[in-house]
Amino acid sequence: MNRRDFMRTGAMATTAGLAGGAATAPPSFTTKIIRLNLQHTWTTTMSSSQYRDTLHAAYSRDGITGHGEGAPIVRYHEDAGGAQKAAESVRDLLLQSDPMQFGKIMAQVFERVKGEWAGKAAVDIALMDWVGQKLGIPLYTYFGLDPKDAPVTTFSIGIDTPEITKQKTLEAADYPVLKVKVGLATDEPTIEAVRSVTKKPLRVDANEGWKDKEEAVRKINWLEKMGVEFIEQPLPAEMIEETRWVRSRVHIPVIADEACQRASDIPRLKEAFDGVNVKLDKSGGMLEAYRMIQIAKALGMKTMLGCMVSSSVSVTAAAHLSPLVDYADLDGNLLISNDPFHGVRVEKGKLVLPGKPGLGLTPAA
Repeated sequence: MNRRDFMRTGAMATTAGLAGGAATAPPSFTTKIIRLNLQHTWTTTMSSSQYRDTLHAAYSRDGITGHGEGAPIVRYHEDAGGAQKAAESVRDLLLQSDPMQFGKIMAQVFERVKGEWAGKAAVDIALMDWVGQKLGIPLYTYFGLDPKDAPVTTFSIGIDTPEITKQKTLEAADYPVLKVKVGLATDEPTIEAVRSVTKKPLRVDANEGWKDKEEAVRKINWLEKMGVEFIEQPLPAEMIEETRWVRSRVHIPVIADEACQRASDIPRLKEAFDGVNVKLDKSGGMLEAYRMIQIAKALGMKTMLGCMVSSSVSVTAAAHLSPLVDYADLDGNLLISNDPFHGVRVEKGKLVLPGKPGLGLTPAA
């Protein structure tokens, strides 16, 4: 099934529902791997690529279609094929269950599927989109949130040469806060290139790139002088005690990313990190992400919503939870050139959530 047919299937199901209950097609669950093309080569300490393959799911019932997406990455030993296989393995459960019992369904999905968090995220988001549409309310309303509280999102600058880094920074003129990838020997030239063309607040992400705690302290102290607001994951995820040592010697918040994948990770991170970066693709969807945010807040930690390189499906799902958090880095859809949907918008950096039921997506032309 190509992308056009995939989206047409959902539209036909919705049309059938509007025409009358008797004409409604039986429940269905379909998946499709979509290749998202990047506007610039995307480089971090982990990989460099010109595209990303993500899993898209469509759950249709009662004339309503909910869309979901999961963006697997090699860091978590996942790929789109594995995500698709995982999602397809719970098709029978989805078709036989009452989708309004989505909490029970996702608990069973988590029990049946080991790993494959991006695949589970695609299922979760599709169900939640369906539920919101069935109830006739946006998902932020379901979670009791005010869309006006959605924060400003950063715009990410991947690792590149100084000249291309300058170009990317200038292209991000509409975004008031930037996030810069670091973690290599080129960190200083990268930040200097950004600072040569802007004085905007910066946030940086080392993606586990620094392996030595002394190096991390040295670089973070230098970044502080360059106007950086916080640092994400300076050391490898398993180096919790070393990160605690680093945190005691720097003066900006240290945020956990790769070290914080699910809710059960958070309590042990409190002494080493000031906050956590929650991503639907690594947590398994909206329900687990919501749980993670609430646990972190209860522990007095800062909260952040991030994303992988993905389409407006996954990014919009995260954006519906964004009124809960302190920081947002929800720009994965802004980095691609072939987004299959429209959803959350960004105006002068601020996330503007759709007002339609569910995720509020519309297919791209």
